[in-house]
Amino acid sequence: MFLNLSIALVVLIVVFAVVIIAASLRILREYERGVVFQLGRFWRVKGPGLVILIPGIQQMVRVGLRVMVLDIPSQDVITRDNVSVKVNAVLYFRVVDAEKAIIQVERYFEATSQLAQTTLRAVLGKHELDDLLAERERLNLDIQKTLESQTDAWGIKVTNVEIKHVDLNENMVRAIARQAEAERERRAKVIHAEGELQASVKLAEAAEILARAPQALQLRYLETLTVIAADKNSTIIFPLPLDIVGPLLRWLDKKPEA
Repeated sequence: MFLNLSIALVVLIVVFAVVIIAASLRILREYERGVVFQLGRFWRVKGPGLVILIPGIQQMVRVGLRVMVLDIPSQDVITRDNVSVKVNAVLYFRVVDAEKAIIQVERYFEATSQLAQTTLRAVLGKHELDDLLAERERLNLDIQKTLESQTDAWGIKVTNVEIKHVDLNENMVRAIARQAEAERERRAKVIHAEGELQASVKLAEAAEILARAPQALQLRYLETLTVIAADKNSTIIFPLPLDIVGPLLRWLDKKPEA
């Protein structure tokens, strides 16, 4: 009887020791850290690898250090030029200080998500629609810097922010199309006017050269006739010099009427 009781006690002690050891051992992966609290107070950050805890006295909270992806839902944004758009983005961030991420903020993932949504509306609301459509890189950096200034106290590093979609209503799309068409027409007119200006300058220079050498004008005229004849035209306009036509016109004016 006494022997059976002793065996049962030994078995009970062994089972209790196994349970205590199992409860005190933790294994953390390479990308994980454990924030250990001892009697409710922060003790230290442990990991990766095997971590031994004192059951009932020490508790551990796991924290992942890998980059996390957060899809920021579409936000209604009113730009500085009073245009209503819907914008969504994607945020990449990771925990760099496990202690701050657990102690300084409750549910850091949700806190970062809410902060990203408000920051997206606040930053984009300071810019015009043209900046939102054409300068996304600069806006991404502005949003990232604004988030980093606030999440640094939480031990969170914002690695990248990318604006994904900018949704406009149909009326605004048509207005932008009309604006782009008007801009293209304006550029075409400016280019045409610049071409006319350059051509007039060259023509003026050519006229000055021909005025200094009248023979050049005659050679140019003959070259023009050669070009016309090469096209097999049936009609050729042949200009007469004024020194030949002038006396004939004066004679006709002086001729008495019959």
